[in-house]
Amino acid sequence: MENQNNVTEFVLLGFFMNQDLKMISFVIILFCYFAIFLGNISIFITIACCHLIQQPMYYFLCHLSIMDLAYTSTIVPRLIRDLIAKEKIISFISCMTQLFTAHFLVAIEMFILVSMAFDRYVAICKPLHYITIVNRQRCNTMILMAWGVAFWHAIAQMLMVARLPFCGPNQIDHYLCDVKPLLKLVCADTHIANILVIANSGMVVLTTFLVLVASYIVILYNLRKHSSEGRRKALSTCGSHVMVVVLFFVPCISTYIGPPSAIKNDKEISMFYTVIGPMLNPLIYTLRNTEMKNAMQKIWSTQMSLLFK
Repeated sequence: MENQNNVTEFVLLGFFMNQDLKMISFVIILFCYFAIFLGNISIFITIACCHLIQQPMYYFLCHLSIMDLAYTSTIVPRLIRDLIAKEKIISFISCMTQLFTAHFLVAIEMFILVSMAFDRYVAICKPLHYITIVNRQRCNTMILMAWGVAFWHAIAQMLMVARLPFCGPNQIDHYLCDVKPLLKLVCADTHIANILVIANSGMVVLTTFLVLVASYIVILYNLRKHSSEGRRKALSTCGSHVMVVVLFFVPCISTYIGPPSAIKNDKEISMFYTVIGPMLNPLIYTLRNTEMKNAMQKIWSTQMSLLFK
């Protein structure tokens, strides 16, 4: 399709609310972003500075924390600014950059969650071969594959949207540049583009979620062979991962499965995987994990003692 693009910038409409609600939302989301920053940095430093980095599960969690922080930093600072700004203009290039970066980082996060599920599957179902199967080389390979697949997913989304003609209006009914709100502004038939979005984003997210669900059904089935103490420890670890997966995948599936016209509360739903999920992830992984709590207490008490020495 020949690109006849007359639009050089977009206006992010964000949330429709009065000035008082905008100020309240500004304070709440700013607090959430600080919580995301502190929580994920704390997890990263704790794991990187202690023996936990040698364990595959925490190695993946370390990467997940960085991806959470990077992903939210692509979206949330601008959302915070736009809540109090008079003009919410974003250039076409900046919009495409945000679209690419957000899809790139969130896809990496999705595949890291799959890698963590694989780690738990091997640990519970094939414990005797765990060290051989989930070695550091294989962990690095899975991380590199996540980055590679995520790059091609994101570049495909961005190029598909960038090639479409935008003739006006230029008001995006969202607080971020995403594929579906942008497709509503295209001055051409978007039937094929909608199918590509569902195939590229929707079906990938749905298929990955079903694979994760199937893996945990197998894990739960195999837990019958373990002792009560082993089951308790495994369920505690897996429970944290399942909570994170549900917080991440369910809103994504509801957003990307179906045509743009089918999404009525897309802005509210997307808050779950752009703000709420990344904020809760550090709490989920620390409050339900004794090893993480002990490591954090040891690392930070040591740092505090050195600081006030």
